Amino acid sequence: MLNWTKRGRARQSQLKADAARVEQSTISGKAAPLHKYLDERYADAVVLTFAEIEDLVGFALPALARLSDDWWTMPDLDASWPRFADAWILAHRTARPNLQARTVSFERAF
Repeated sequence: MLNWTKRGRARQSQLKADAARVEQSTISGKAAPLHKYLDERYADAVVLTFAEIEDLVGFALPALARLSDDWWTMPDLDASWPRFADAWILAHRTARPNLQARTVSFERAF
């Protein structure tokens, strides 16, 4: 009767292990300062300009980030680790770009 709780715990353990592996690779990546910044914010939404993001990470965003919403909202799953999107995904946030205003709202994912 309690087999479903055992399976749930096993699944949670696996998810935590996967997240730890991803987090370890991302934190050492180029986007680590952005991850740290977003992870340490208490606000449910953090709005940053492209220039502020570039100041945080220390390099210019790729041209595609300025031209396509998809760069922010649909990370390339086939990309080699670490992916830039992992910076906000692992901080439990979603990215909502406003390309015209050159800003990105990072909203807490509940």
